[in-house]
Amino acid sequence: MAKVLIIGGHGRVALQLERILTERDDEVDAVIRNADHADDVAETGANPVVADVEELDVDGLAELISGHDAVVWSAGAGGGNPVRTRAVDHDAAVRSMDAAERAGVRRYVMVSYFGSRTDHRVPADSAFRHYADAKADADEHLRASNLDATILGPSTLTDGPGTGSIDATGESSSDVDRADVAAVVAAALADDGTIGRTIRFNRGGTPIAEALRAAS
Repeated sequence: MAKVLIIGGHGRVALQLERILTERDDEVDAVIRNADHADDVAETGANPVVADVEELDVDGLAELISGHDAVVWSAGAGGGNPVRTRAVDHDAAVRSMDAAERAGVRRYVMVSYFGSRTDHRVPADSAFRHYADAKADADEHLRASNLDATILGPSTLTDGPGTGSIDATGESSSDVDRADVAAVVAAALADDGTIGRTIRFNRGGTPIAEALRAAS
């Protein structure tokens, strides 16, 4: 049994992840900004923790993270506002990584996206550019940290029921159900072989655990 902190605990991936983890007897604390979402989190079996990671400094985040076995970053600003996107998807994410190191919690799983890379080539005039920059820079900070990190890069998210199988060859982006993304996060947490790796994935025909073992 592991004690897991999920940051961004009311997201559509996070809520499914919380249910998976609690059903396998992990203890889950789910960080939410809006107290009105606490009941939704509690229904999954997770413990809602109301905190605004956008406002917390490294010390405050370290206090939040301390005592856990792993951190999952599944938060996001939701796009639209470039300043807030940078504040959440980069600045708060980076502070959480530094806080995890300070708290001595080495295991960290980042839910990123398929195209996150410093050479993403998103045009400067694209509305997506600020998000692409924020995610790429945050992922690079995580790779440079001393954390036991896994970066997961799902392709376009859909709301299907999930299949339990993916394609993790990372050759090209298509789409994947949020249910399968949640299952991938859970599987990565349980597989130390994913540490130090960036795994980009789509829907596919390979069972998740097998796909993670085979992914380069």
